[in-house]
Formats: sequence, structure tokens, C-alpha cells
Amino acid sequence: MSSNPSFDDSGLLRRLDAMSDAELDALDFGVIGFDPAGVVRRYGAHESKSSGLSPQRVLGLSLFNEVAVCMNNYLVAQRFEDAAAEDSELDATIDYVLTLRMRPVKVRLRMLAGPGVTARFVAIDRRT
Repeated sequence: MSSNPSFDDSGLLRRLDAMSDAELDALDFGVIGFDPAGVVRRYGAHESKSSGLSPQRVLGLSLFNEVAVCMNNYLVAQRFEDAAAEDSELDATIDYVLTLRMRPVKVRLRMLAGPGVTARFVAIDRRT
């Protein structure tokens, strides 16, 4: 078994997509996986602990309309839409502040999507 990827690893999209739920739970950064309709399908243990939201509470909900409304803007949600419309790879990291359901928290967000990969991911590094 290969070692766990880090937040900054190249090829992270495809590695996350190939991981089992247990492997995703072993990561030291948050991961939210969602489908092309924006519905949360994967929710890593690190993100669950950091956000205080259980997987049972978020799986099956709209990421940008119900779970992380603070990401429903041109900086995050729109970039996924643009990449899908252009059928292009999205691998972008930004400094961000999460604000919904918690005190404001500075993070690094990595947005990952690409042609041939159905799942899309937001990776969240709180060690800024």
C-alpha cells in the first residue's frame, strides 16, 4: 500500500478518486467529494471532526446550497462549473475563510476536478 498523499501532492484528484472510504478517512486534511450535480458523496473523517458535521448529516446533500453555502461563490463553486463547461482540468489552491456554522477559520482550499473523473473534490488544509 502506498503512503497517504499530502494536500500538495501532484495528481491528488486521481489518487482521491481511487481511495476507499477508509483510506480517505486516514488523511491528515479534510476532503469532500461530490458528484457533477454538487451532491456530497464522500466526506472524510478529518473534515467531519474539524467541521463538527457527521457524514450522515451531509452525505446526499448539495455541497454549495446546503453543506458549505460559504463556498457558493465565484471563488469556489463557479470554478467547478467553469471547468465542467470547458471540459478542463481544475487544480487550484486558494487561501480562504470558512464561515458557515462555525467561527471564521482560515484554510487553504484545493479544488480538484477533471475530464474523465466523475467525482470532484474540495481538499481543506486547516494548518495555515
